[in-house]
Amino acid sequence: MSSDTLLKRHGEALGLFTDRVHAVAPGRWGDPTPCAEWTVRDLVNHLTAEQLWVPPLLDGAAIEDLGDSLDGDVLGDDPAAAWDAAATAAREAFAAPGALKRTVRLSYGPTSADAYAAQMTSDAVVHAWDLARAIGADEHLPRALVDFTRREVEPYAGSLSGTGLFAAAVEPPAGADAQTRLLAQLGRKA
Repeated sequence: MSSDTLLKRHGEALGLFTDRVHAVAPGRWGDPTPCAEWTVRDLVNHLTAEQLWVPPLLDGAAIEDLGDSLDGDVLGDDPAAAWDAAATAAREAFAAPGALKRTVRLSYGPTSADAYAAQMTSDAVVHAWDLARAIGADEHLPRALVDFTRREVEPYAGSLSGTGLFAAAVEPPAGADAQTRLLAQLGRKA
């Protein structure tokens, strides 16, 4: 996949999640999500913290260098504004000249920045659905993002439930569309 296409999908995924974040009504931040033990606020906090990791990691920092600086609540009093700032910074960091050709040092070892961007894109896509489900928003995911995410997670989907971060895959209904199959693969019932 070209860098331009990857950056386009990344931007689309962040935009999709942004739309959902801005649709959260004031009284809904404590509502449950399809992610076990996470509220709406926890889910948005998770994605916001992930975006905050991007600039320093692309600048050469390792996870260990940052320690626990991004643990806990990164949303403050204005979750939508915190998300917007983090998403903008991540998008700009990935789009910087040469950024996708770098290597980032993640918890599981050195990873190409383009692979990291693809993982971040897929995570935003799936969590956009989680957030939509939690707040009663439109759950439709654009086909290009579904296809991208399926290609990204397919090689390691079988091992995801063993990480404790994903529920076990569920059997999709017969004749399920691509989105439903993706969600089932990641332990979600559409």
